[in-house]
Amino acid sequence: MAPVHYHEGRFPPEARLDWRILVPLIGPAVAALARYDGVLAAIPNPDLLLSPLTAQEAVLSSRIEGTQATIGEVLEFEAGQKVDSPELRDDIEEIRNYRAAMGEAEKMLKTLPLSERIVREAHRVLLSGVRGRNKSPGEYRRIPNWIGPPGCSIDTATFVPIGAEKLDAAMSAWERYIHQETPDLLVQAAVLHAEFEALHPFLDGNGRLGRMLVPLFLWQRGLISRPMFYISAYFEAHRDDYYDGLLAVSRDEDWTGWCRFFLEGVRVQAEDNLAKARAILDLYESMKIRVAELTRSHYAVHALDWIFERPIFSSIDFVGKAGIPEPTARRVLRVLRQSEILSVVRAGGGRRSAILSFPALLNIAEGKKLF
Repeated sequence: MAPVHYHEGRFPPEARLDWRILVPLIGPAVAALARYDGVLAAIPNPDLLLSPLTAQEAVLSSRIEGTQATIGEVLEFEAGQKVDSPELRDDIEEIRNYRAAMGEAEKMLKTLPLSERIVREAHRVLLSGVRGRNKSPGEYRRIPNWIGPPGCSIDTATFVPIGAEKLDAAMSAWERYIHQETPDLLVQAAVLHAEFEALHPFLDGNGRLGRMLVPLFLWQRGLISRPMFYISAYFEAHRDDYYDGLLAVSRDEDWTGWCRFFLEGVRVQAEDNLAKARAILDLYESMKIRVAELTRSHYAVHALDWIFERPIFSSIDFVGKAGIPEPTARRVLRVLRQSEILSVVRAGGGRRSAILSFPALLNIAEGKKLF
């Protein structure tokens, strides 16, 4: 079967969208997103409390591209757990870069509009020091690329993006569309994501970067109060439909079908994000009382905040970096372990520090009991 080629001359697609199909889906998606954002705005420190969800988004977005590392493995590595497998270590570094790239883009967006400049810089961070570091980080490709089974040629590929000689103009058009007034912002986000993936402007990292752009766009356009909307779980759970929907844009001009899939994904993930954010907030409020009662320390909330931000950590890091006097810090850890709030991932011994986890929080992030 011949490859599908980029839909040249058919972007932006407003005239090709069937609003009769999309309008009934927009309301429920917007309402679900607003409910989630209401909780997000009410959380006193979302960067701290929702950090496990941020880590999970990086894991799942990277998993769509083939990585196998779990959130537990990433956090254990960051806590000092040795990783013997080179493949797993590479997976973990890519996931960590995803979070770093998201953070860099968020920082830039505080003073700049969403633009090619931010896309390039996020891409540079995303590929820094990992498997794609030799694929021109931060620079648009100057050669053809294609998508298909491993080892396929351009003639046997599934999809062939726009030619490199036309890429600069196409990305300029994509940037202009970011700032256009359109009938609906969620549909605009869907179109932006699909067009970015179809252009495939970089030699590597396009999928992860394209998914990263979804919450950044929603945040900049005021649909969410923080760029903390996690949609990759839906795309990963419906991976075949995700790729088929993107492919159908170029193959069949089916922008409406893609936008329908995207809107449903926003609704489902907003509801899932809402449930997890509420569960995390409830856990935090209950743990504030319990940890204070157990430890009888005025450092109880400070210790809890530190653990929420790092639900897998080494005991030596807690003692040395949590800002708590050492004797108190050691006693707090002992009490939390004895009460089974914390679990031992790796026992300490000799000069090796113990690695501890906070299972209740990790299980909320995973959506099931794994720890």
